[in-house]
Amino acid sequence: MRLLHLVLPVSDVATAAAYFHDVLQLRVVGNHVHIGWSTIELQPAGDQPVGGVHLAFNVPDNRFGEAITWLRERTPLQRNPAGLDYFALESSWQSQSVYFTGPDGLILELIGRRRLPHGSHPGRFHGSELTCLSEVGLPSHDVDSVRAQSQQQFGLQPISPPSPQFAPMGDDEGLLIVVAADRRWFPEQKDLPNAQGLQLQVGGVAGAGELRDDALGWRVVAI
Repeated sequence: MRLLHLVLPVSDVATAAAYFHDVLQLRVVGNHVHIGWSTIELQPAGDQPVGGVHLAFNVPDNRFGEAITWLRERTPLQRNPAGLDYFALESSWQSQSVYFTGPDGLILELIGRRRLPHGSHPGRFHGSELTCLSEVGLPSHDVDSVRAQSQQQFGLQPISPPSPQFAPMGDDEGLLIVVAADRRWFPEQKDLPNAQGLQLQVGGVAGAGELRDDALGWRVVAI
């Protein structure tokens, strides 16, 4: 699955756009942030709450060491309660991750996935090497129901065994991170998940239609 277009409410469009351009070195045109095949459209949040939104970006796994060095020079990394700021997952994930905080308290992640193609850039890392938006966090009061709907409508499968608290639906290129509304985000475990106003368009799925949670304010459409 590919996450193609995300509408992201922010408290200040200019400030958020400057962050993505200046800190993450991404191409920004007006209020649109371009990451490979993905686009983030920044929109004024208005009365909607901000903070607690989780987004991840894929990095070629063979460039992950250079990406960590690049990121450390630009922003502090988040740490878990034990003080760790680098996380490697084996089993079905086959990935390595670091987390950091973006504007409005975004919980951002760089993730390298071993099963995806390697990058060909040598030398110092640059933000243009980020491949795509690869994860969007979606809170729910009924994770099992959202998991079942995403399987039925889009043909998605969990990338790791799901639970009533956590269901990562999709594949290495794109995941809907469905989490319980009362489950605080890893690694700092401070922020409750928020997705008010998020509108996500996805491609490369088996079915059409949409997933939505009117109470928690998010919508996913397959195109």
